[in-house]
Amino acid sequence: MTARSTRCTTAAKTRTSRLAAVAAIAVAGSMLLTACGDQTDSGSTGGAATGAPKDGGNSAPLFAKLPDDIRKAGVIKVGTDASYAPMEFTENGKIVGVDPDIAAALGKQLGVKFEFVSGTFDGLITSLETGRQDLVMSSMTDNKKRQEGLDDDGKKIGKGVDFVDYFSSGVSLLVKKGNPKGVTSLEGLCGQTVAVQRGTIYEDTFKAQAEKCGGNKLTIQAFDTDAEAQTRVKAGGAVADLNDYPVAAYIAKTSGGGKDFEVVGNQSDVGLMGIAVSKDKTQLRDAVKEALDAIIKDGSYAEVLKKWEVEDSAVASATVNAGK
Repeated sequence: MTARSTRCTTAAKTRTSRLAAVAAIAVAGSMLLTACGDQTDSGSTGGAATGAPKDGGNSAPLFAKLPDDIRKAGVIKVGTDASYAPMEFTENGKIVGVDPDIAAALGKQLGVKFEFVSGTFDGLITSLETGRQDLVMSSMTDNKKRQEGLDDDGKKIGKGVDFVDYFSSGVSLLVKKGNPKGVTSLEGLCGQTVAVQRGTIYEDTFKAQAEKCGGNKLTIQAFDTDAEAQTRVKAGGAVADLNDYPVAAYIAKTSGGGKDFEVVGNQSDVGLMGIAVSKDKTQLRDAVKEALDAIIKDGSYAEVLKKWEVEDSAVASATVNAGK
């Protein structure tokens, strides 16, 4: 998938692309950390280490690699938009999915808990800049714009973030079951209305296509959550939504018992998703990268992807800022 660059704003090239397979939350409520919105606890997931010593007595392999403040706290605070099954979503009051499970495996290597907080996607990077969160794990596409803190026009709007890349995916169109408008590609959307989550790379992709459509106008309806965009498509108010392939496939498989949606066309814009870290937290970034390499090597990373049926989105090794 393309990490929602999707998951945090203009992910269309950034992928708010947050996969290769997608459980039961087609129209689940999504709460992203808005750029200036408040965060509310929606649940947490811990990596192994609950109750672990918060000092040098911690025997986890990479505990000593963490910054002092993280070691003392015993917790890494993670911002997410828990409305993006199977990557991250809320079930029985707890945030679950691919990202929380990967975080739990990372926690075993680092000896601390990963505590997830859900908010609006377009505010996730801001939550890092203000120090409310230590990391963002939300199917966020790693791209140069986010790395450098730039808006769509290339204007500097923030410090930018670093990414530890952990997932690879393309994006796909999600349409109403039966594909009543016969949509098969982005080009076929001209003259139609589409729905999308605001601040994602998917919105950027639709905007780029709208320019190509010219006078045959493509109307874009942007919503705070992807769940709202899905509802619009299901009701017939829009012909398509755009998501990372694993997410789109999961929604099509699970929503309404597989009777609400279908995925059409080929995947496009294959890119990397990353765990976002503030640029001034290089020690934390490097510790997370080392932990990711460790779980890739010991097989626990592969086990998580297999559990959620997204094995095709695996990366061979951890990289930093490898997105384009």
